[in-house]
Amino acid sequence: MSLPRFYPWHEEAARAWLGQEQRRRFAHAWLIHGLAGIGKVEFARAAAASLLCESPQDGMACGHCPACTWYASGNHPDFRRVRPEAVALAEGQAEEGDEEEATDADGKKAGKRAPSREIRIEQIRALESWANTGTHRGGLRVVVLYPAETLNTISANGLLKILEEPPPQTVFLLVSDAPDRLLPTLVSRCRRLPLGTPAPGPALAWLEEQGVQDAAAQLAAAGGAPVAAWRRAEAGVPPRAPWLDAFVTALAQGKPPDLGQIVDALDKIPAAEWIDALQRLATDVALAQAGIGARYFPELAPHSAKIGERAERSRVAELSRWLTRQRRIADHPLNARLFAQDVLAQASAACLGRRPARAAQT
Repeated sequence: MSLPRFYPWHEEAARAWLGQEQRRRFAHAWLIHGLAGIGKVEFARAAAASLLCESPQDGMACGHCPACTWYASGNHPDFRRVRPEAVALAEGQAEEGDEEEATDADGKKAGKRAPSREIRIEQIRALESWANTGTHRGGLRVVVLYPAETLNTISANGLLKILEEPPPQTVFLLVSDAPDRLLPTLVSRCRRLPLGTPAPGPALAWLEEQGVQDAAAQLAAAGGAPVAAWRRAEAGVPPRAPWLDAFVTALAQGKPPDLGQIVDALDKIPAAEWIDALQRLATDVALAQAGIGARYFPELAPHSAKIGERAERSRVAELSRWLTRQRRIADHPLNARLFAQDVLAQASAACLGRRPARAAQT
């Protein structure tokens, strides 16, 4: 393993935040938040390395001291990373206990338990005994917890209890894409550190250094989030899917799209992914109606403008809200093809200024 580093667009903010004067007044808990895909988790991990470093240079980790060596090897005793088991598995770093024996109501074993998508209370309780012992290197202890919105009610209250009487020499770095989904009392115990969307120049330069083809289009499709754009490119996801081109082209011509053909194309695509594309399209249409350039699909801007001329603003706004609700249930449709048909019909009708042919799910 290597020592985590700040992305180029975060270095200036990190130096200001971790500077010596600021560190003397450093809060015990920070909520790091901003747009998904800009590198907030990497920021928090690099910050943890800097806080644990024994010879920081301009507030940043030196990379050579014993603390940095331990951290880079994943063995620093004063560092803890807390995230759902499912996230740990997706990162390729499953931890002991990620698959446990589940039990039924009678206490009998019921096979392997699926990795949790939430931060569990057991993970929070494990921090209490760890945080109440002396530090191994005589410095700070650091906890990086993400995504903070995956704390359930029980684990969030457990963390709140810790933060109400914070253990000495311990810093909690909570990372969130959606701080509004956190308990207000938990947020009130943290200092907030918002990270803005990177400027296009540094973001594009970094993507090109990573060898991303069509970097500008990928960055736009990711809403200006360079790490998300890089991950899309690494996974072989094009800036725009062919089905979306067909959908938008028909709507721009004032024609109903061939929904059957598009549903066939969506067969192997996760519902959350194609709903996300529709949400981005709806945003571009709304921006066109406001006289603003496309944010996500600039190459489709002429089509978005034509759709915006035909559609009612209120219908486009309602479509965006409705798609958000559909995305919440996207992983559990009773009939995937019917679900896709309904969602596409609703989106098509809103963009064409018509009523959908059949009632869509709510």
